Amino acid sequence: MRITYSTEWELYRMNVAAETRKRFLSLGRSLTRWPDLRAWALCGLIGIGVAATVSVAGFVSGILKWQPVAGNLPLLFLSVLMVPAFTEELFFRGLLVPDRDETQRPMIVIAGGLVMFVLWHIAEAKLFLPGATLFLKPAFLLCAGLIGLGCALLRYCTGSLWPAVVFHAGLVWAWKAYLGGPSLADLMG
Repeated sequence: MRITYSTEWELYRMNVAAETRKRFLSLGRSLTRWPDLRAWALCGLIGIGVAATVSVAGFVSGILKWQPVAGNLPLLFLSVLMVPAFTEELFFRGLLVPDRDETQRPMIVIAGGLVMFVLWHIAEAKLFLPGATLFLKPAFLLCAGLIGLGCALLRYCTGSLWPAVVFHAGLVWAWKAYLGGPSLADLMG
């Protein structure tokens, strides 16, 4: 049997469609799965390790500084829970991080998603948020990468997207509420 260009293209198109369908089914499972107590304990350990590492890197580099803001902190939490936490986690961990039974080499897939997550912050600063020059600093990108890795591990280990969403939101909230993170108005330039 001879395979022609059109046959190869059709096979490729079918593979892409099947993989896309698989990713969206995995995303759906991650949104409907809630971790048990043991999984939440693991999330706590991962979260503490990542938060401590990010804190050291952030304070040493100067991108974190004690600078509490006045304002409605619960409303701030709800806003960062939606953007960036839920929206970024939906794509970068929900779609890109596989369930445990979907791949034999999860770290390769997680690493690819992590690179995309870090590059997203650069693109976001260059294209959408002219005041987000902080997003271009190596120390910020390192911290974003560490947070992205932590969120990917939370998603992969629990099969649920929710621990990553809560963790991401908690860190961004703490940054904006207490550690000198810029407001949305500052990011917009």
